[in-house]
Amino acid sequence: MKKLLLLFIGISSLVQAQKKDISLEDIWRKGTFRADYMNSLNSMNGDFYSLLNYENGSTSVDKYSYETLEKVATIVNSKDLAGLKTFQSYSFNNDETKLILGTNFKPIFRHSFLGTFYVYDIAKKTLDLIGTDIQEPTFSPDSKKVAYAKANNLFIKDFSNNTVIQITSNGKKNEIINGITDWVYEEEFGFVKAFDWSADGNNLAFLRFNETEVKTFSMDVYGKEKYPSQHVFKYPKAGEANAKVSLHIFSLNTGKTAEIRVGDYEYIPRINWTKDANLLAVRTLNRHQNDLKMYFVDANSYRSHLVLNETDKAYVDINDDLTFLDDNSFIWTSEKDGYNHIYHYSKDGQLLNQVTKGNWEVTSYYGYNADKKTIYYQSVENGSINRGVYSVSLDGNNKKLLSNPSGTNRASFSKNMHYFINTFSDANTPPVYTLRNNEGKVLKTIIDNAALKETITGYNLSKKEFSTINVNGNDLNMYTIKPVNFDENKKYPVLMYQYSGPGSQNVKNSWNGSNDYWHQMLAQDGYIVVCVDGRGTGFKGRDFKKVTYMNLVKHETEDQISVAKELAKLPYVDANRIGIWGWSFGGHMSTNCLLKGNDVFAAAIAVAPVTTWRFYDTIYTERYMRTPEENPAGYDDNSPLNYPELLKGKYLLIHGTGDDNVHVQNAYRMAEALIQANKQFEWGMYPDKNHGIYGGNTRLHLYTKMTNFIKNNL
Repeated sequence: MKKLLLLFIGISSLVQAQKKDISLEDIWRKGTFRADYMNSLNSMNGDFYSLLNYENGSTSVDKYSYETLEKVATIVNSKDLAGLKTFQSYSFNNDETKLILGTNFKPIFRHSFLGTFYVYDIAKKTLDLIGTDIQEPTFSPDSKKVAYAKANNLFIKDFSNNTVIQITSNGKKNEIINGITDWVYEEEFGFVKAFDWSADGNNLAFLRFNETEVKTFSMDVYGKEKYPSQHVFKYPKAGEANAKVSLHIFSLNTGKTAEIRVGDYEYIPRINWTKDANLLAVRTLNRHQNDLKMYFVDANSYRSHLVLNETDKAYVDINDDLTFLDDNSFIWTSEKDGYNHIYHYSKDGQLLNQVTKGNWEVTSYYGYNADKKTIYYQSVENGSINRGVYSVSLDGNNKKLLSNPSGTNRASFSKNMHYFINTFSDANTPPVYTLRNNEGKVLKTIIDNAALKETITGYNLSKKEFSTINVNGNDLNMYTIKPVNFDENKKYPVLMYQYSGPGSQNVKNSWNGSNDYWHQMLAQDGYIVVCVDGRGTGFKGRDFKKVTYMNLVKHETEDQISVAKELAKLPYVDANRIGIWGWSFGGHMSTNCLLKGNDVFAAAIAVAPVTTWRFYDTIYTERYMRTPEENPAGYDDNSPLNYPELLKGKYLLIHGTGDDNVHVQNAYRMAEALIQANKQFEWGMYPDKNHGIYGGNTRLHLYTKMTNFIKNNL
């Protein structure tokens, strides 16, 4: 028996030895572990969807059947268009007889860009220019007009008589923006287009941003010329003046614009026309972002009345989970019972029903099927690290799981809610795309990434182990990646990874791509990789998330330090070789942990870190901290700029000089603080790279630098 056991062990070791090790080139140059993904599909009227396809130098919009997943028609192909060799985007009008085609894109910020756009008439096969260097062209409901922004002003092009109406004329860079959001709205409220057509096409509602009093931020752009240029834009830092935002309605019948008053507010984070063509829904927030109001505005009288008011001791999140039904009642999500759930309100703002209930969170709202009176959503009902797709009746009954019970499932529904494409993955399974009906029945597997699964079997990969760890009175979600040939009698160095930002999640049962493979590479080199979601992270209820209010990174830092101390007690952990790394908020965290946890952390990497919340923007920072004037201790007690002398371990500081989000100012000030405290550290600056630090060979260089630092210091 002993001989058989030794033989088995010998064969297992031989098989393991034949497997390949992961290299940085595999991850960042060769794309060895890159999964196949579906092109982003656009749901059409009926049981159809469209895709943007590229082939032989031409671009086409093709129509597919949900039922068969087969192509049924080519709607337009750039090879058939005179004067337009290719295009990068498309959008339909309501009856899908016309398309807006976009090309020549020039990025502005994370989501915004300029472009050249055309209207294509499908039946006539004609192409008409809307404009060059314009933004967000949008069809009117009757498809005869297109509204768009250009040079901070709003325009409407009427194709029935080929005329252009200029709605505003006061737009000016870094002063007045009409119909397009400013930097901080785009980044923190997540939208660019700040105008919307009424259902009858008679009115266009829009926001105006007066940035005159907002202070500018400038970044040197080094490029390849002899002299650098400067990128100058308005960026309101915590406690500073925001743009003054006003609401306006342009009437196409009268040709006049009216400014609409909706009470006192600091922000207007959303405008949406209701099912009633004369009623505009407007959401406002106070500066503390803990008092959300929704008004209905009458487009004829311009009078407004309050429909819904939601408050919170900390803050109220903004999302797009708002659906108006035919009777103008509406579906809404809220954390008001302690967990994010779905609610149904009357058109007068009276609560009709709390649709979902329980000590779990709704994580995505997908839509409403009026024929079946059914809501579709995603939640963590099967554990906070998993995601499932569900349906439930509007009255809260007949709840049904439509996807796999574990792992992470995401749905993309057809416009009529008859079908959805489910994307499933878990920690060990790359994305699998299946077509399902609205009862959850699998009709067809679209992409299963079988080739990638086969590739993976040829590499030395460790299992990602999920568990919880109890520190500071909370059971925190954790995953661990150990070396393949883990021996509990040996001592291993540990690298902790985290992000830790409010409402975020890193410990989840899903396919995570590149960072996971880098962590696997470190594990094959003898490191244990650990990730823990501490207090302040998401999907475990309001109180768990909002406990960090007014003291960002305080509790989060305490949790990571406590976890490190617990890990140090394990017999197979080398307590003298525990490190931590993170990016952005996570870079702030890793810096703080190295300083405040200098008795347990030996090294840290901080990529693009915030080093003081005084340098970050108003909307994000004040949502969690209020202003520096109101909460100076909250800003300063947890800023590593104020205690660089605590540094004992090895520190690597990395930033992109073209970061318009977390400015390189954060890194330079951290460096200066460490220099004046006579503390040695390593750092790396990536010229003209933004917050993502990518492009060309950049990611390979970055992760090579981080790998070498870990091997030299842990």
